Amino acid sequence: MHAKQYEITLPADYDMDVVRRRVAAKGHLLDAWPGLGFKAYLMRERGVDGSPVNQYAPFYLWNTAEGLGSFLWGPGFQRLCDDFGRPVVQHWMVLGYEDGGAAGAPPVAALRHRRAVPESMRTPDLAEELLTEARDVAERDGLVGVVVAVDPRHWEAVTFSLWAAEGTGRAAAEADGELFQVLHCSTPGLGALPRGQAW
Repeated sequence: MHAKQYEITLPADYDMDVVRRRVAAKGHLLDAWPGLGFKAYLMRERGVDGSPVNQYAPFYLWNTAEGLGSFLWGPGFQRLCDDFGRPVVQHWMVLGYEDGGAAGAPPVAALRHRRAVPESMRTPDLAEELLTEARDVAERDGLVGVVVAVDPRHWEAVTFSLWAAEGTGRAAAEADGELFQVLHCSTPGLGALPRGQAW
């Protein structure tokens, strides 16, 4: 599995209803995309839930490299580039995915926690730590699902979770993470995602 995200940071006075309208009009286009586990259409709004920026930042979990490639090299991503400029695409190798107790419910919020992996950390220990974290997060009330992944080029770990319940802002503060609003979630291959360890 592959996780990816791009962030489009917008001016402080940008009308974020433009983003809401864009997602309302086009979000359904990936609802049946082959090879896609899920795409969470995410937004942060300056001054809301502690966000310092206006940002559109979709997060994808891909079942297949072919699905990811067909999107990234196809007309859909190019249209986004035409509208906003080509963003940096962050990419992580997925170590594991877990359903939460609210699996199947529409998520209303997402939490992303990124951190550098110390050079001294052994890779098997890193994998076990992240998989344990995913299992622990999956026990929390209101969780839809959680992904743990690593970018081995920059040695950055990410925990990304989707929530159907209120109170995620407190979790973000506790975890030193970034909180996003979920405007829509396309889930064509969610049922096919392997649960637990991804290899």
